Amino acid sequence: MATQRHYEELARQLSAIGTVKRGLGRVLPTDCPSGAAIVLMLLDRYGEMRMSKLAELLDIDMSVTSRHVAHVADRGWVDRKPDPLDRRSRLLSINASGRTLLGEVSERYTDALAHCLSDWSDEDVDHLNELLDRLRTSFGDTRSRAVPQQAESSITRTPSQR
Repeated sequence: MATQRHYEELARQLSAIGTVKRGLGRVLPTDCPSGAAIVLMLLDRYGEMRMSKLAELLDIDMSVTSRHVAHVADRGWVDRKPDPLDRRSRLLSINASGRTLLGEVSERYTDALAHCLSDWSDEDVDHLNELLDRLRTSFGDTRSRAVPQQAESSITRTPSQR
C-alpha cells in the first residue's frame, strides 16, 4: 500500500490535471465548450437517452445538464423527441451534424495530445491509459459509495476553514 506522502503527491498531480483539460479545451471549436463535447460523446457512445440518464452519466446536476443540452440542441447537433413511454420526457440523440462535429473534436484532441506527448513512447502512452483506466475503475460510481467522514469534512470545507 502506498504511503500518505504518495497520496499527497497524487492529489497535487491530479489538481494539476486542470491545466491539461484547459489546454485541450483550447483546441475545441469556439462554439463547442468541453461540456457540449462530452454530451455529444456520450450520446454517440450510448445512443438515445433521457436527460436524466445523461445527467447520471455526466455525474452533474439536472440544471447543468439542461444547459449543456440546450447548447447542443440550439446548434442543431442533437435531436429531441417525445419519449413514447412518457410524453412528458424527451429522448435525446446525436444527429449527423453532431457526429460531424464530434469527429472534428476527436481529431483536434488527438492531434493536440500527439503534439504535446510527441516525446513519449507508445509504451508510455499505453501505460498512462492503463493507469488512468485503473484510477477511474477504483473510484467506480462515486455517487453510490459513501465518502469517509474525515475525507468528506475535508472536501466540503473551504481552504480558509482548513
